Amino acid sequence: MSRFHFDWSNYFTMLQLLRRDARSLRRWRPFLRFAVGVPLIAALHSLCFALDPVLFPALRRTEVRAPTFCIGHARSGTTYLHRLMAQDPQFSYALMYELFFPSLLEKKLLRLLFRIDTATGGRLRRRLDAIEEQALAPTEDIHKTGFFAPEEDDAFLTWSLSSGFWIVAFPYMGELDFYHVDRWPDRKRRRMMAFYKECVRRQIALNGGGTHLSKNPTFCGRVETLIETFPDARIIVPMRNPYETIPSLLKLMQTEWSLRGRDERLITSSLRVLADQSVHTYLHPLEVLARHPEVRASVVDYRELVGAPSTTMRRVYDELGLAVGPEADQAFTAAERRPGHETTHRYSLAEFGLEPRDIHRRLAGLFDEYRWVTVVEDEGEIDAHVS
Repeated sequence: MSRFHFDWSNYFTMLQLLRRDARSLRRWRPFLRFAVGVPLIAALHSLCFALDPVLFPALRRTEVRAPTFCIGHARSGTTYLHRLMAQDPQFSYALMYELFFPSLLEKKLLRLLFRIDTATGGRLRRRLDAIEEQALAPTEDIHKTGFFAPEEDDAFLTWSLSSGFWIVAFPYMGELDFYHVDRWPDRKRRRMMAFYKECVRRQIALNGGGTHLSKNPTFCGRVETLIETFPDARIIVPMRNPYETIPSLLKLMQTEWSLRGRDERLITSSLRVLADQSVHTYLHPLEVLARHPEVRASVVDYRELVGAPSTTMRRVYDELGLAVGPEADQAFTAAERRPGHETTHRYSLAEFGLEPRDIHRRLAGLFDEYRWVTVVEDEGEIDAHVS
């Protein structure tokens, strides 16, 4: 079994970046917290990770078979897909709080703690709900989530310093890259993915079996690597008009970075990199899947997904070779009666210096195939509905 993976090259790169900013802004506390705290926390996780196969011998017999990955540009319906499919008991998935504790031992202890808390009045859960409301409220209308909701399992890699979570914390895009995994050196890429697979194995063992279900827009940059690591993987790619998704993602990240008091220069620079990366996010998964016709995959029009979820999901299951059981059937039917999440936010392409014509030029084939609207109304403002 793979050992806990810690990316020392990323650690030293992030140390240099934080030290540079600490020197210019006289903010040494975040630098010291990262320099000392991250290796200590990683060491604790590493110890627990090593104990897992000793304490839980059945873990060695747990297999990761035909995992299903919901990828696609952020804000294109990946969350909607993921949470709809998570109602199907054939799938295993991770809740947000579980993602930051990769060891099976840690996960089991946390579940035990929450069971005890429930039996003794739920004081801890109420406290966590209050913290969640305060921490997540500023972005609640853009991206609804929670500590006890299914979330992006890229966060399994947080304490190994291989997760895009660190970009949310520190806007060093262009200097740190957690996205273009397919371009990484083979050794680094395979070590990280071997660790990710062990994290998935532990989550399946925790849940008592099932097919792993993952949702990660950042995995658009590692589709080739996913297929290499999981040759029997199933992949779903929702497609939504980039005039809607790109400014929505940029607004979400701008809000996250601003709330953390990050430097405006860094935010502006990172938003430019992210906007350019968005084009790759649309094109790369389709290019890789075209090279791998043996992989079961489904490309989903966002409008069909939210307009006719039951019909669309049945088609997706058919293309992936999945059976629609009674629970999935009930979930898909219920989705027909529920309106999609609407937001009061409006997103402007112009706000981020984006030219609709340039986006259309770079993604012209997809605009033609999906007949996306090419005229941006209200001076570039777009309404967004389902994340």
